[in-house]
Amino acid sequence: MSRPEHIAPPEIFYDEVESKKYSSNSRIIEIQTKMSERAYELLAIPEGREGLLLLDIGCGSGISGDVITDAGHHWIGCDISPSMLDVAIDREVEGDVMVRDIGQGFPFRPGTFDGAISISAIQWLCNAEKSHHNPRKRLLVFFQSLYQVLARGAKAILQFYPENSAQIEMITSSALRCGFTGGLLVDFPNSTKAKKYFLVLFTGNNGLYSMPKAMGVNDDEMVEEDERQEQVKIVNRNREKGRKKDRVGVKSREWIMQKKDRQRKQGKEVRPDTKFTGRSRGPKFVGKCAGFLLLRRIIKLHLKLKLKVEFIKCVYYGAK
Repeated sequence: MSRPEHIAPPEIFYDEVESKKYSSNSRIIEIQTKMSERAYELLAIPEGREGLLLLDIGCGSGISGDVITDAGHHWIGCDISPSMLDVAIDREVEGDVMVRDIGQGFPFRPGTFDGAISISAIQWLCNAEKSHHNPRKRLLVFFQSLYQVLARGAKAILQFYPENSAQIEMITSSALRCGFTGGLLVDFPNSTKAKKYFLVLFTGNNGLYSMPKAMGVNDDEMVEEDERQEQVKIVNRNREKGRKKDRVGVKSREWIMQKKDRQRKQGKEVRPDTKFTGRSRGPKFVGKCAGFLLLRRIIKLHLKLKLKVEFIKCVYYGAK
């Protein structure tokens, strides 16, 4: 299965269709909520402390923001996909949201935020979506700006899906070069299904903070999580079997309209929709002409043969 970063830039990949899944698909909502709760847990905000201002990087539909709101804090979210932010607004999230390319930094005053979280966002910075994009430079701009807008002593918890070890090294080294301390935390490191990567960053002296413990390090936790993932996988497979019956037929009018909508969102030139769009057509005109020409040729051959027979008769009876 190809990664989303290899299919299209985030502002195009997360279109209206994909964005709506984050408000209607219970499986996606459950995964995003669990990762957001884990990220907030890693912030280690003392109990009873409320009213902090947190930055939600790649906030999307606002699922991670809901976790912050439930904890009694305020938040500002940024995302590059307008469609995802439209879903967040429709859900009436408590935080403020804005369209922003995190590879260009953040437009906030120094020390504005008491902490930051990010769910499945920073791996997009490792891809050059445009000719002038340089992943290493964009990562440096991102981490430099993040370091500036965080108050001293604040933490940033960034969950991401690295493609390989080279991406992990590039992201981690970029963060440390910009003044952060901390490191990489991997939950369920021995599980291929439940493994999650969190970059735990501190803006203060690393000696004052200790890295939190990873989940799923012992065998009991890992087996329990693998069993839960397997149950979810079986349920989803059964759902997919039921959905195959409802698939839109290829080349049908509905299929054509959906394809044209996707092409319009990608900025391609598409012919306008008319009452003839998707209409079934009869045999092609070329086929009719070929049939007509064949019939005409047969008639000609028949006439020639008939004339030859008449000519032979005339010659035969004339000589006689």
